[in-house]
Amino acid sequence: MRKFLLSLVVLVLFSTAAWAQKMSPVGIWTNEDGKAKFEIYKCGDKLCGKIVSLKEPLRNGKPKKDDNNPDKKLRNQPLLGLEFLKGFEYEGDHKWDDGTIYDPESGKTYSCYMKMKGKDQMEVKGYIGISLIGRSQNWTRVN
Repeated sequence: MRKFLLSLVVLVLFSTAAWAQKMSPVGIWTNEDGKAKFEIYKCGDKLCGKIVSLKEPLRNGKPKKDDNNPDKKLRNQPLLGLEFLKGFEYEGDHKWDDGTIYDPESGKTYSCYMKMKGKDQMEVKGYIGISLIGRSQNWTRVN
């Protein structure tokens, strides 16, 4: 009987771990307007994200650059490969918080959290100050 209970506990733990992994934001995503695809990946014990493709990667025949960056030294960096999500820590309940999101269209950086809504759906919210005030987007995993 003890072996059966131990086996059952181990099976439940592995099932829960596998389900939690499926609810991870690590992978390739697109936003609501489909202008870009993003890769979310582990960076140390946190999560980060970078732009991996753009619907319109060129401007005037050249790769788009980070023209609106408030740091003039960074305005020549290409948008492709740009790390725009940084420092997300797992908070629990499929939510990663305490990160930042950089918007290359405005050149502004916001506090941000990511919350899995399903295996292939995630809410991403950027905000200033408290998370009650801000803007949310639903991102979809790209296979």
